[in-house]
Amino acid sequence: MSTLVRPDAAPDAAPVAVAAVAPMSPNRRAWARFRRNRLGTWSLVLFLVMLVVATFAELLSNDRPLVARVDGQWHVPVFANPPEAALGGDFATPTDWKDPLVRDILAQPGNLAVFTLNRHGADSTDYFSRALPPSPPNASNWLGTDAQGRDMTARLLYGFRVSIWFAIALTVIGVVLGVAAGAVQGYFAGRVDLVTQRLIEIWGSMPELYLLIIFASIFEPSLLLLLVLLSLWGWMGLSDYVRAEFLRNRSLEFVKAARALGLSDAQIIWRHVLPNSMTPVITFLPFRMSAAILALTSLDFLGLGVPSTVPSLGQLLNQGKNNLDAWWIIVPTFALLVVTMLLLTFIGDALRDAFDTRKG
Repeated sequence: MSTLVRPDAAPDAAPVAVAAVAPMSPNRRAWARFRRNRLGTWSLVLFLVMLVVATFAELLSNDRPLVARVDGQWHVPVFANPPEAALGGDFATPTDWKDPLVRDILAQPGNLAVFTLNRHGADSTDYFSRALPPSPPNASNWLGTDAQGRDMTARLLYGFRVSIWFAIALTVIGVVLGVAAGAVQGYFAGRVDLVTQRLIEIWGSMPELYLLIIFASIFEPSLLLLLVLLSLWGWMGLSDYVRAEFLRNRSLEFVKAARALGLSDAQIIWRHVLPNSMTPVITFLPFRMSAAILALTSLDFLGLGVPSTVPSLGQLLNQGKNNLDAWWIIVPTFALLVVTMLLLTFIGDALRDAFDTRKG
């Protein structure tokens, strides 16, 4: 607490108390600038809500009940589906909760089942439905069914989860590899930078799409294979920005002081140069996630992505192309992709403005 006296005040005027304000750290200033961007803030909140909902999709959309009580015994089918014989049925196979026999068992006095909000799973098909797939939206299937008779709401929910977590994993791997390559180039510079840059240029000139087609024809398609293949090239764009930041920061005074104190190169990179070079990494994260989602969707659309048993937005777009009269397939899928891309773009713009030191 400090006191100030106005110059034009009377000699006997009481001093005015002014509270001392502690300076904000750079990270807190960046967070304050981010929160001032209302569009970016609400986009982040909505995106996190969508991520949480998709992550726990089994608790919201499932053809198996959350809990069931049959003949005095409790079951949790959402995690462990009991055989039909355990419920009084005839078969030892996992229970089909849409079977009329199972429904009759649940309708008996004392038996009950608590189902999810949407009573369809990603791969479940209602064989007792009279509507031919793809069927339009109705009371049972809120967004209709796809060409295989699977519920569109469940396919979108599970497909979004696959896409978003694949994008997060690909972004994390790309950031780690890109930061490591850019840090080595920018910090050591000289011959290390020259040789590494030539190797990166040679590696970047390889036809990525052709290699994906070759590997897709040799190996069985899977998310892990796609993650490995796309990670081989997904780090190069970020490494250029990190390299430029390291080249700029390596010659600053605090780095020279750290060398004079005897710190090793690894300590200087980790403690001093890297924290001051993370601005492009953070600001490009949403855009890298957008690129990863579009890459997976495009490969699935071309038939080079995940297997048909895995829910995918690209597969839904391909079905919509093959069934142009079934608007309920392509319109919700396209809308979900557009909304996701817009949210990530708004978040990226807000992060870019937040780390722009020219703004107050």
